[in-house]
Amino acid sequence: MSALDPHERPPEQIRAVYKKYQRMKSDDLEKDTAIVDPERQLHVDPDAKLRVAGLLIVPSLLPPDTQLTLLSRLLHRDLAQPSHLTNIHTHYHLSYPPSASSFFTLPPTSPAAVAHPKDPSVHRPLNISQLLNKKMRWTTLGGQYDWTAKRYPDATPPAFPSDVKGLLEDIFTNTKAEAAIVNLYSPGDTLSVHRDVAEGSDAGLISISLGCDAIFVIGTSRVLAIRLRSGSAVCMSGASRFAWHGVPQIVPDTCPAYLESWPAGKTVDDTEFEAWRGWMARKRINVNVRQMWD
Repeated sequence: MSALDPHERPPEQIRAVYKKYQRMKSDDLEKDTAIVDPERQLHVDPDAKLRVAGLLIVPSLLPPDTQLTLLSRLLHRDLAQPSHLTNIHTHYHLSYPPSASSFFTLPPTSPAAVAHPKDPSVHRPLNISQLLNKKMRWTTLGGQYDWTAKRYPDATPPAFPSDVKGLLEDIFTNTKAEAAIVNLYSPGDTLSVHRDVAEGSDAGLISISLGCDAIFVIGTSRVLAIRLRSGSAVCMSGASRFAWHGVPQIVPDTCPAYLESWPAGKTVDDTEFEAWRGWMARKRINVNVRQMWD
């Protein structure tokens, strides 16, 4: 169990690396030899894994079909669960679609407000395009982390989705999937340097990337900059469990072709979400899973 201060300022060493990659252009990322790219390493060694001070990175862990299934399970159902909080709930009341099946059932051209401000003098209403294209940044599953207090509430959390839980625990057998944050990134978005220290367990943190590439920085015995591609997984355990880490950049135009059309189907005959075809081409979805208690 960690006794670290969640409000502590990150060390200058990792902040400097973070700022470097936050400013770097896409072309320069390709030339930067300091970036660890496990996906390219995989082409040299089919069993490639990167392990540094308890940090395990497995490139291409999830095949394309599994990535598509996971996306649908995370964003069609769980994004539309009123029991799961999002960043929007801080300042807005959300109007959920009928039967809470998926926000993507609403056409992107709909002008109707789906997020109504708690204080109209400060925030404007949001329609579905504004919500899903930019404003929705994260949702919590299972244990509902309080970002303001930087702790988990004492109340019993909603159940962690059983199908997602089963997938994750089948792969990572040493971590119980009890709480997760699903981040929705667009190019230009970042995740500031922080440590995950609120859990009452030191079981490994599990992170899975879907969509566009991200530059991930982490400070263990040294600061690493790692390029995470779609389908890759990161496990932070041991000495890296409470390491400082952040995402300074989402790399545009890097979503793999097999995900680009999501949530639309592979063909135009699959019409349920056709109006949203190409949404995923501009997104990175990251699910970060943790065990709350030993």
